[in-house]
Amino acid sequence: MSQRYSNNTGIPLSVAVWLATDNYDHNPDPNTISVTTLMKSVRQITLSARAEASGGITDVSELVSSAMGTAFHDAIERAWIVDPQKALKALGYPDKVIARIKVNPTNEDLANGCIPIYMEQRNSKVVNGITISGKFDFIGDGRLEDFKSTGTYSYTSKCNESKYILQGSLYRWLNPQLITNDVMAIDYIFTDWSGLSATTSKGYPPTKILQEPFTMYSEDEMQAYVENKVEQILFYRDTPDELLPLCNDEELWRKEPVFKYYSKPGLSKSTANFTTSQEAQDRLAEKGVGYVLEVKGKVVACLYCSAKNICSQRNALIASGDLSPKG
Repeated sequence: MSQRYSNNTGIPLSVAVWLATDNYDHNPDPNTISVTTLMKSVRQITLSARAEASGGITDVSELVSSAMGTAFHDAIERAWIVDPQKALKALGYPDKVIARIKVNPTNEDLANGCIPIYMEQRNSKVVNGITISGKFDFIGDGRLEDFKSTGTYSYTSKCNESKYILQGSLYRWLNPQLITNDVMAIDYIFTDWSGLSATTSKGYPPTKILQEPFTMYSEDEMQAYVENKVEQILFYRDTPDELLPLCNDEELWRKEPVFKYYSKPGLSKSTANFTTSQEAQDRLAEKGVGYVLEVKGKVVACLYCSAKNICSQRNALIASGDLSPKG
């Protein structure tokens, strides 16, 4: 069933066509799962497959971030594939080095001692009847790099570090012959970077494009992870929504709680807010009066989940106030 889109926010047709164009190499086989899908919760994997099978309609306004990410990836790949020699020379690399760089090299290139660059290659492995498939971004001389177009919050909060490491480790599990370095790198392209914040805010990325290294998990650890996750996926594949495991706070991208100190009862607004319980309790002890109220952080992931319209947990989160009704 082909994907259908709506355009409820009135995005100009010139741009809407770009957003609605999907050149990703999807595999319709229900027994094939991508690396990025495998990393999601069992609930999201199961319900998203059902939502896709039912032929739901996606609004193009929800595709802006992914389309921007794809555009960055495509542009970087095109620069390396079409004519990287001119750019490398302009960057000051000597002709002897440039001549040795080969993108997606042949066995003959490797035998001749080239400097190998691999880009956007898809590989797969079968585990318990399920094909795990993944396409990495870039491998330079044995080291994996993954391009991320994202807001600066993902860097300053470190909220996605575990996901980055897991994704990179899964790519190495799929491509151990190509990825020979234990350390991978995330190449951030910040979409909301501010030069002023870079000079005034501690921990803020100093440049709009920044690389950060991470040590990956071992291949044995990834083999165990994949086997366990596949077992769960198969076990819950036909389970009704209400009996599926719930997404946890990490999977829900729940924001950090806020600890609010009130100097006296009946106040409509807190006297002071703190990021830790200890800080709030210290203020309470200092003042000797009042009370502390913990406000749980809102969840965010449901906003971007393709299964949100058929998920009972989402409805429960809205009812509890943990999720905006628009989420």
